[in-house]
Amino acid sequence: MLQKLNHSKLVILDRDGVINHDSDHYIKSPDEWEPIPGSLEAIAKLNQAGYHIAVATNQSGIGRGLYDMDTLNAIHMKFHRLLAKVGGHVDAIFFCPHTDADGCSCRKPLPGMIEQISQRYGVPIKGVPIVGDSVRDLVAGVSVGAEPHLVLTGKGEKARASGELPPYTAIHQDLMAFVNHFIGRT
Repeated sequence: MLQKLNHSKLVILDRDGVINHDSDHYIKSPDEWEPIPGSLEAIAKLNQAGYHIAVATNQSGIGRGLYDMDTLNAIHMKFHRLLAKVGGHVDAIFFCPHTDADGCSCRKPLPGMIEQISQRYGVPIKGVPIVGDSVRDLVAGVSVGAEPHLVLTGKGEKARASGELPPYTAIHQDLMAFVNHFIGRT
């Protein structure tokens, strides 16, 4: 069980397109998982400022049979290893392995995964920043009171151009720009 936190010390991040380069063909192996420049350092900077990081990521490639749990675990081991090299860590990675056809409540834009984070940490999500590169990432968090932050990496430019961003979405060039803004205001 993760420790109970002060909700103001929690940040929720999407994975693909925020932390690592995304692909329309899915990230299917550790070799394909490559961090966006500065993203790992941004997470380490949040850690150094006392923040806990939860990652919330749709991983429908599992449900589509493109990769399995062992592969996803290997991808996340690479992520943890590279992050540790720059002095950072994430507290937990929450993922949804389902496709749209499965009708689950954890696949973003539904809030199930964000609610799981709230339950696991024992904190309300109201006001917790959620950082994503797509409308669905932000909608999942906003529906339970999270504060939306869009990064323009990954699919971020497309999301900004969609005209469908939740009200009051803050827009940042990348994860480090979000971190600098966020730490600067606290």
